[in-house]
Amino acid sequence: MRAIKARQVFDGERLLADGSVVLVDEGRIAGVQPGGTPLPGDCDVADFPGATLLPGLIDAHVHLCADSGVGALDRLPDFSDEEMTAVIENALGVQLAAGVTTVRDLGDRRWAVIEWRDRNGRDAALPTVIGSGPPITSPKGHCWNMGGEADGVTALRRAVQERADHGVDIVKIMASGGANTPGSDASRPQFTVEEIEAVVTEAHAAGLPVTAHAHALDAIRYALAAGVDALEHCTFITETGIDVDDTVVASLVEAAIPVCPTLGFVPGAQPPPAVRELLRKAGSTNQSRPQIVAGLHHAGVRLVAGSDAGISAGKPHGVLPESLIHLTDGGVSTREVIASATSIAAEACGLTGRKGRLVVGLDADLLLLDGDPLADITTLRNVEAVYVRGRRVV
Repeated sequence: MRAIKARQVFDGERLLADGSVVLVDEGRIAGVQPGGTPLPGDCDVADFPGATLLPGLIDAHVHLCADSGVGALDRLPDFSDEEMTAVIENALGVQLAAGVTTVRDLGDRRWAVIEWRDRNGRDAALPTVIGSGPPITSPKGHCWNMGGEADGVTALRRAVQERADHGVDIVKIMASGGANTPGSDASRPQFTVEEIEAVVTEAHAAGLPVTAHAHALDAIRYALAAGVDALEHCTFITETGIDVDDTVVASLVEAAIPVCPTLGFVPGAQPPPAVRELLRKAGSTNQSRPQIVAGLHHAGVRLVAGSDAGISAGKPHGVLPESLIHLTDGGVSTREVIASATSIAAEACGLTGRKGRLVVGLDADLLLLDGDPLADITTLRNVEAVYVRGRRVV
């Protein structure tokens, strides 16, 4: 058994008493006890006197097949199987170095991430991977080159069945277009309510949740009407700009579904040209976006941390700390921001009872930061140590 001590402990929801100690045994949390309580006699003690201990972070929106370079999504078909495996494993290593111990992959190329997950399971000293496989999209729609095109209700039902057969953890549908696919329009829906509803019905019959990529305001409306379980981006784009419709926000609150706004970019980085043009047409900026997202939070929308990591040089793997920092720029408290990447993210990803909190029986995925992220959120950049299932890996 190992005891891990730090100056303070955040359990995924709240700050514990100073000096609290987390006990780890056989890859799981065996105890969380107040400071000063006698430790079991056979304990090895790892002491981090200036650090904050918290659950490992969860990035709920990544693309492990994308290598964070220019045109990363466009180049996916160019990789051999061996090159794709190397890209995935390099991405996971970078995520781990940033304190991320679980990732939800929401768009791979022809099952590459799902197959990697199945080959490696819990054995690799890398983040836990859950994934969607290729996102379902319209013919030549957003991210069509990942292999998920489908047209019409019958084909959409078959697409869901194919994902269930491959053992995905979640189904993703591109309810709107996106900036990074030429010919795709982020301000317009790609599917009707009936088509999205067919996906939801088929997925739920297979025991799978559905999340919808939705930049367009109408796509958000359609996805909500169809009964999706989560939303990605949720940007409220129309043909004339951003319209954060109060009735739609109220529907999001009533539905209580998690929204992953995919904030975050490397400080000083410029978005790709297509994204810059989208922002210009929408009248949005990288500075105004956190304000809008924080407004959703204050209205009662459930926010989940995710970065869209891997899609560009400005959004490389390991950028989740910047996503959380940007969220505080909008006025969300540090405690709520960190919870969005731990306990709340675990619930949204279907990992309650496994990840996201410092509770007896859960996986001992732990992050130690040099300093106090509750007082200064930029402390998230100061990774001192990372444990995956009780094994120190960083």
